[in-house]
Amino acid sequence: MTGRRLLAEAVGTFFLVFIGPGSIMVNAWSDGALGQVGVALAFAFVVIAMIYALGHLSGAHINPAVTIAFWSVRRFPAAEVIPYMIAQCVGAVAASFELRGALGPVGRMGATLPGVSLQAAFGVEWLLAFALMFVIMAVATDERVADGFAALAVGLTVGFCALMGGPLTGASMNPARSFGPALVGGLWRGHWVYWLAPVTAMITAARTYEFLRQAIPPRVQQSSPVVGVQGPVIEPGGVSAIRPYSAGPPRSADGRPTPR
Repeated sequence: MTGRRLLAEAVGTFFLVFIGPGSIMVNAWSDGALGQVGVALAFAFVVIAMIYALGHLSGAHINPAVTIAFWSVRRFPAAEVIPYMIAQCVGAVAASFELRGALGPVGRMGATLPGVSLQAAFGVEWLLAFALMFVIMAVATDERVADGFAALAVGLTVGFCALMGGPLTGASMNPARSFGPALVGGLWRGHWVYWLAPVTAMITAARTYEFLRQAIPPRVQQSSPVVGVQGPVIEPGGVSAIRPYSAGPPRSADGRPTPR
């Protein structure tokens, strides 16, 4: 039922914000006990956990930009886009209220505020969000990708984006994650960046992957397949890119040479 999927999205986004921005607040409260690496790992771990917990229930978008991007390539129903976005934002706001009640307004509520110019912040957020959605499209929509690793791939992407972009922009890549702390903390400086950049970047990334999906691997004249870092390169439809090399004339079933 749609209502249960919406609840799942709200729960997932709640814990994303409670643990992610919450780790920023705890880091400030504890005089830097976690550090930037600890904060990045907190984001990575909570995303991995929520995808494993909710991916089979609601898809574990936990991000309005992801929902919009899936819709843009016809992989999510239009009628559910706005409800999903509302559920995600409600979960984020609820988590921010909980954090404020527990810790007070420390660490600027874990809000995403540009540490560089708005133009630079937009560029950084755009590229990080593009990378995230590009990975999501691969692991979520392409049957050639190894099963069971979607949560790890997405979580690690969030982690390395947070390591690089955290000090610059907060590495949001997620309008709901930015909206909750901004609303509860009243911190709106440059907030438009955290909606416009992720949404446009993720739509572009989704369409880019859809274009690249039909890539045909190169043919080789040998008995082994074209190999990449994850094994044989597979064509769309699951066909291995193998073209065996013939060492002699064609042979019949009994092994005799047959005329060409």
